[in-house]
Amino acid sequence: MTRSYLLRGGRVIDPASGFDATADLLIVGQVVAEICTSPGRVLPPEGCTVIECEGTIVSPGLVDPHVHLREPGAENKETITSGASAAIAGGFTSVCCMPNTTPAIDLPSTVEFVQMRAHSAERARVFVAGAATVGRQGEQLAPMGAMAKVGAVAFTDDGQCIASAGMMGKVLAICVSLGKAFMQHCEDPTLTDGGVMNAGVVSARLGLGGWPRVAEEVIIERDIRLNRAYQCRYHAQHLSSAGAVEIIRRARADGQPISAEASPHHLLLTEDACDQYNAVMKVNPPLRADSDIRALIEGIVDGTISVLATDHAPHSASDKARDFASAPFGMIGLECALPLYVKALVTSGAISWPRLLAMMTIEPARLLGLEQTGLGRLDVGQRADVTVIDPEARWRIDSGAFHSKSRNCPFDGWQVEGRAREVFVGGRWLLCGGTLIDSDRSPREVSHAI
Repeated sequence: MTRSYLLRGGRVIDPASGFDATADLLIVGQVVAEICTSPGRVLPPEGCTVIECEGTIVSPGLVDPHVHLREPGAENKETITSGASAAIAGGFTSVCCMPNTTPAIDLPSTVEFVQMRAHSAERARVFVAGAATVGRQGEQLAPMGAMAKVGAVAFTDDGQCIASAGMMGKVLAICVSLGKAFMQHCEDPTLTDGGVMNAGVVSARLGLGGWPRVAEEVIIERDIRLNRAYQCRYHAQHLSSAGAVEIIRRARADGQPISAEASPHHLLLTEDACDQYNAVMKVNPPLRADSDIRALIEGIVDGTISVLATDHAPHSASDKARDFASAPFGMIGLECALPLYVKALVTSGAISWPRLLAMMTIEPARLLGLEQTGLGRLDVGQRADVTVIDPEARWRIDSGAFHSKSRNCPFDGWQVEGRAREVFVGGRWLLCGGTLIDSDRSPREVSHAI
């Protein structure tokens, strides 16, 4: 029997179409069958499970275009299955994994391996960003066309910047020919050698190597100039610098096809969090200053920054227990990003819920070329990827209860507001009442278990 679900009485927000109203949403099989603003007008099929959604927000499934799932090569930190489970727990129905694995995702066979593992996990959809150069070393072009043919949705050497301007030009040209975005890790390595945190008073006091803002800014400036000849869809990852925001603002005003993303930690934490040599706070690019946070939020408000992404970067406890200078960069965020964005952007009054959801649904879907498949939006007849959010849910972040295999969360113990309550992926009910469930269990079994 085809399963069906009636999400009744929620505030349905679809930023792609501008729809925002109290409505009933009916899922039949794998698709959205009906959205109706007249209470009681939707006639659910026989055996339909009715889910009362009054007081909640019914949104397109959240999309994260920047995660690290560590498989292949570092399965002790994260696997595709554990990462896709963490995504569902956080309300994300689709994620795009980065190619900085071991080996790097620089061959069609490795793209297919990730796809196979994600399919067998039956959790969030996992899309793949292929490496632009072999081994992410910036010296030889990877077979980008072949990777795109088997499903790579974008290209990046994330974790490494393509330092050579000549190689960068070739990559931009190929991305244009393939119709794919290039996502840049904006870091001039000649300016960050030995840098482990923001260059400033705090790094000097701690005796730690400084990482200047200009390392981010000069790469973006260079790439924008290069891209004038190619007009590639260029995306600047995890912005941290006020200067970078201004550079991108000018480029967008000039009509450049450039976008940018911000991550939770760069909106809520400053370099002061690195005090006491807390390596959990070590991230690339580094936490900066209050002035940078203000600039990032201003960039979000005026549309300079159009995408929110977690940069979910799992590491083992033993790795993060090393001294600050030698500990790896990175923080996890899939399971707590939503309330953190709410705190930084909605509760603060910077933007509205519809704008927040646009930055977490249709905007990343457009970046990855997924909009044409129906992802990132709520359309009748399209795939039912749906996230139901309780905006009033108050809870304490407990990394020990995460589905991720790692615990390097800088927000552990924070009291937050807002949480995914229900999640559907292609009509499969995977999160019920905030609890991850098996996709092959019946609604009756789920309700009983919850």
